[in-house]
Amino acid sequence: MADEGKFFDLEIITPDRVFWSGKASMLELNTTEGQVGIYRRHIPMTMIIEPGIVKIHLEGELKEAAVHAGFIEILPDKITMMAEVAEWPDEIDINRAKEAEQRAERRLQAHDPRIDMSRAELALKKSIVRQQLAER
Repeated sequence: MADEGKFFDLEIITPDRVFWSGKASMLELNTTEGQVGIYRRHIPMTMIIEPGIVKIHLEGELKEAAVHAGFIEILPDKITMMAEVAEWPDEIDINRAKEAEQRAERRLQAHDPRIDMSRAELALKKSIVRQQLAER
């Protein structure tokens, strides 16, 4: 039986569903402050999520998902992640992700003052994260 003392409740919520809910021993993700790993009994805090691959550590298993933006609330025994988008590897259309990467790169290379460069950079990050996860 698992050591219940090392697990915390984790809930990942998107606007259209509860993406994942259960017990985890560790969570790894990208934030605006960099990559973080969170265990049970972490100090309470909130963080802003950056596009990246979220790693959910379970007993003897690792689940990975692409998460694009949002925030996370960390409490000693519960973590709640509110994500704009969360996807399992089998939900990702790799061809669509590659096309999105090409569009974003064209926008960035155009140097057109009418193009929102930060939005194009974010689209590029999201497409790369999707591809990285789908190709694992």
